Amino acid sequence: MPLRIGTPMPDLRGVTEWLNGEPDWESLKGHPVLVHFWSVSCHLCHENMPKVNQWRDTYAPAGLRVIAIHQPRDEWETDVETVKQKAAELGITQPCGIDNLHKVAEAYENQWVPAYYLFDRAGQLRGRTAGYAGLSMLENALKRLFETQ
Repeated sequence: MPLRIGTPMPDLRGVTEWLNGEPDWESLKGHPVLVHFWSVSCHLCHENMPKVNQWRDTYAPAGLRVIAIHQPRDEWETDVETVKQKAAELGITQPCGIDNLHKVAEAYENQWVPAYYLFDRAGQLRGRTAGYAGLSMLENALKRLFETQ
C-alpha cells in the first residue's frame, strides 16, 4: 500500500454512485474516518464485514465515521443493482461509494480488497492494511487512535 502514514485523506471524487446517501463532508471534519474497500466477488470482504460493521457501531459514539467503497474486480461487478443487493445483505448502512471507474482506488493507490485506511481527526492517515490479517492489524490501530484522542 503506497499511501504513507501521515498522508492527508485523499478525496473521494470519482464515485459513480452513492448508496445510503453521500457522506456529509462537513461532518467528517474533526472526526476519525475509516475508508474500507470491498467487492461483491470478494469472499474475505464478506467474512470481514460483520467486524467492520461492529467497529462502525462501537466507535460511532466516539466520533468514528465509516465510508465503504465498492471496488469492482470484474466487469459484472459494475452492475449497481448487484452491489445494492450485496451491500444490503452485508449490513452496509454507512455511505457506500461505487467506484466503477476506479478513480477512488487510484487516488488511494489501492489495488486490494479488502483494504482499510484509517484517518485521524486531522485527516491524516494513521493506519492502513489489506487482506486476511488486515482486521487484527486495523483493530490495534483503531484502539490506539481512540486511546490518544
